[in-house]
Amino acid sequence: MKPVCACHAKPGAISRRTALKGAGAMLGAAAFAKALAPLANWAREELTVEEFVQKHYRELDAEGLKQVLARHERSALEDYGAEVTIGDHRPREGVVFGYALNLGVCIGCRKCVEACHRENNHDRPGRGSYIRVLEMEKGSMDLEKGNARYEGLVPREGRFYLPVQCHQCEHPPCVDVCPVEATWREDDGIVVVDYDWCIGCRYCEAACPYHARKFNWRKPAIPKDEINPDQSYLGNRIRPAGVIEKCHFCLHRTREGRLPACLEACPTGARVFGNLLDPSSAVRKVIDHRRVYVLKEELGLKPNFFYFFD
Repeated sequence: MKPVCACHAKPGAISRRTALKGAGAMLGAAAFAKALAPLANWAREELTVEEFVQKHYRELDAEGLKQVLARHERSALEDYGAEVTIGDHRPREGVVFGYALNLGVCIGCRKCVEACHRENNHDRPGRGSYIRVLEMEKGSMDLEKGNARYEGLVPREGRFYLPVQCHQCEHPPCVDVCPVEATWREDDGIVVVDYDWCIGCRYCEAACPYHARKFNWRKPAIPKDEINPDQSYLGNRIRPAGVIEKCHFCLHRTREGRLPACLEACPTGARVFGNLLDPSSAVRKVIDHRRVYVLKEELGLKPNFFYFFD
């Protein structure tokens, strides 16, 4: 069963949760569940009553959030047989994360792609990842001409390699077009998605100029022993079918002072990460002392993802 695209939903869909929560309070749980049954195919697969009436992440109090996290932990055990811990990792004060990538030493090995695949609990058959590595002809920065399906030994003569992921824009167009405010930019610069609130309309996917968002067409298939149990509500927890997902700078790691999984996996040291507000951070030093540039700068989105060459 495929999710119904909300592109065909009537205007005003943003108020559906508010109205139904009020109805649920009046009808009671059993009657409300029966009344909700005709809407089972409305948005995405396996949407329970509890999920449908859940408050937005930013409206949850401490007890409500605790219940939501516990519900998702139970779901992981029931659906995958895996015991996981889902945390609520909040931004740290005085931190805005930035990423820089040295294209002069990236060899296109895709170790970063593999690390993202494992760390973020992507669907195994689909080989999902939040990172695409494009093989580019030297002298060109046209993403549309990049080859994401290159094979054979790397690096190849006359080519360079351009990893692309979410650029965590200061002015993210994906956030602007979301009709239900399921995605937003946090204080540390990370653009996040509340998977429980996303209706799968894919407007944000279409708005992203970096093609950094992807739609989860099916329930992820992940063997029990391959599930990363260290998870975060707004990060790498297992996403349901019918929602959008994207890179979140491994917030379950970086907000605890660790580095993104993709950086740790890079064999050439091409990736640099850190706090843009800290003048002594590695990423700040790159920006201050190297000639850096951003993709599609003319759009004025002010991304916090930079490229440079040695």
